[in-house]
Amino acid sequence: MDTFKEHLDKFINISEEEYTSVLSFFQILDVKKKHNLMLDGEICKSIYFVVKGCLRKFFINEKGVENTTEFAIENWWITDTFAYERQIKSDFCIQAVERSTILMIDLQSQEKLLKKHPVMERYFRMIYQRAYAASERRIRYLYEMSREELYVHFSTQYPEFIQRIPQYLIASYLGFTPEYLSEIRAKLRS
Repeated sequence: MDTFKEHLDKFINISEEEYTSVLSFFQILDVKKKHNLMLDGEICKSIYFVVKGCLRKFFINEKGVENTTEFAIENWWITDTFAYERQIKSDFCIQAVERSTILMIDLQSQEKLLKKHPVMERYFRMIYQRAYAASERRIRYLYEMSREELYVHFSTQYPEFIQRIPQYLIASYLGFTPEYLSEIRAKLRS
């Protein structure tokens, strides 16, 4: 779990002793590819930190098509924030894209963590600010970029995703069909 400590050190200062205590509030899970951590209609009880691997958040539309809204790779967090904060049923699923090692914390444990280690309030505030800013940028890109520009931007900003994540999931995230993504990629190669 040294990667989590290294991640925390980018935002806050905590001793090894404090870190051991912080880590004790989390469950460590090893999950297989395609393992569902949360399904649509379940109460969102936890937030997940990716130590190793990749998770995705998605919903299934009225036509039965999966729409990926978010990915999380190493050192990223993922949950249905709206449902987690309110402890209500989620409209999303969270699934492992790869075999993954994750840290999981539920809301009650997180509240206890924050009381015992107030510095973690600062950490989570900074994480939420970054996530919110990334969301704002993504919305703007969806409005002002063509589909081709959107793919080029995504592949330039996140080349590791292009290598690791199946193309049909990237297409889902960008709002394309896999066939349309193949056309864009072919066009860019020629």
